This record gives sequence, structure tokens and C-alpha cells, in this order.
Amino acid sequence: MRTERIKKKKKILTGLALSLALSTGAAFAAEVAHNAAEPTHFPIHKPVEQSWSFSGPFGTYDKAQLQRGLKVYKEVCAACHSMKRVAFRTLEDLGYSEEQVKALAAEYEVQDGPNADGEMFTRKALPSDYFPSPSANDNAAAAANNGAAPPDFSLIAKARGVERGFPKFVFDVFTQYAEGGPDYIHALLTGYGQTPPEGMEIAEGTHYNPYFIAGKSLAMAQPITDDQVTYDDGTPQTVDQYARDVSAFLMWAAEPHLDTRKQTGFSVLIFLALFGAIVYLTKKKVWHNVAH
Repeated sequence: MRTERIKKKKKILTGLALSLALSTGAAFAAEVAHNAAEPTHFPIHKPVEQSWSFSGPFGTYDKAQLQRGLKVYKEVCAACHSMKRVAFRTLEDLGYSEEQVKALAAEYEVQDGPNADGEMFTRKALPSDYFPSPSANDNAAAAANNGAAPPDFSLIAKARGVERGFPKFVFDVFTQYAEGGPDYIHALLTGYGQTPPEGMEIAEGTHYNPYFIAGKSLAMAQPITDDQVTYDDGTPQTVDQYARDVSAFLMWAAEPHLDTRKQTGFSVLIFLALFGAIVYLTKKKVWHNVAH
């Protein structure tokens, strides 16, 4: 009798444990499905770290890539996004001559004035001018873009970036990872066209992109497609290449003196190493006969 009771108790406990496991598993699966349909943390997918010519302590900008990125910006991005903190004269850093910069600036018109009659007027831009905004003001920009004013691109590569979390940010200190902005821009531009998870509702007039940093969808439609911009140097005309080139260009726009900063930093490290060695040898020379 006692043995039968023990067996019954074991069966009951086993059944309860099995039921608990099944209910917990079902609840967990439901929670995962719910989170996939209504995520609370963005971006949904973190950008993949790309390989950039300017990465690391010895990286430098690829001027040919920057020129291609400028072409993509002019022909695609400039229709909506301003770059009002970048002067045309700085384009000489991309390898353009002074005459070429003058010609590039003359493709734009800027507002100037007032004139002798007290009125504002437009004129062709000069190298000393800055890239003009495509809209008269933020309200006009928002009205033309589904209610959301497109951000200025002058510092976008430094202003945007996804937190990498522990332990990556620890290693970033030693690898000098500072390309979070370009990685994010590249991921965003190449992240269109994916199917939202089952049950996810996308607001009308917006477009799903799992790499968007502020939500599951954004007002901007896919801005670029294959073969949209013609490259004269034979570089592949793909969305991925366009995204890489314009991301690099925007990184340069945000930090045009990156190469100089790295060269200066390396020179300072060499100086400190030599200075430390001299101090150490001097100390040994002065104190080598002194009893401690």
C-alpha cells in the first residue's frame, strides 16, 4: 500500500512539473512572439560592424570613396537633407582643385542681402558659402516629408550611433572604435525591403526598417536603388556600395580633420615614449652612485 502511495505521489508531482514546464514554455513563447511584434528596444537589429579605410589609429580617408559619396549626396540625399555646416571650400580636402570647387559651388544658389534697396536676393554660391538647405525652413521641410523634417547631415555621422553594450564598449577603448555612425547609416540604407514579423503593425505612410534607431518604421522611403547614381570610375553601382560611399562621406563631413588628428596623436605618443625614456636614463645616470 505504501509503495503504491509513493508511486501515485510521484506521478502527481511529475504531472505537475510537466504542466508547469509546458505552461512556462508557452508563456515564454507568447512573450517572445509579442516582443517580436511590438518591440520596446530599438533598433530591432544592431548594425553590423563594417570595414572602413579610416578605422583604427592609422586609418585614413579614401578620397575616391569620398568623391563618390559626395556624388550620392548631391544626386539623392540633398533633395531632402541639408548640410549647412559644411562649406564648399572644404571640398578641396577630397582632392578637388580650387577651380573644381568653384564649379561645384556654382551649381547651387544661396540667399544673400540685403541689397541697396533693402531686399534679399539669390546668387550663385561661392566656395566660402555653405551647402544650402533644400527647404526654406523646418516647417516647410516637415510639410514636404510626411510631417517629419529631415535632419541636417553635417554632423549626422557623429550624432547617430547604436550603443554596443558590454563587453564590446570595453574593447572599443583599445581598438579605438569610432565608426558607430557610419555603421548605422550603412545599415539603415541597406535595411529596407525586409518583411516585418508576424503581428507587427506598421503605421500608414511609414516604412519598416529593423535598423532604425527610433522605432520600427520611419517616414523616409527607401532613398536609393541599384544603378541610380552613375559612377565614372567603374565602381559597382549597388545599394550596398552607395551606402558605404555616402556613409564615409558623411563621416568626413562630421570630422574632416580625422587624418590630421590621428597623425598628431601618433606623434604625441612617440614624443611621450622618447621623453619617458630620456627621463628614465637621466634618473639612472644621476642616482646610480647614490645609496638607497
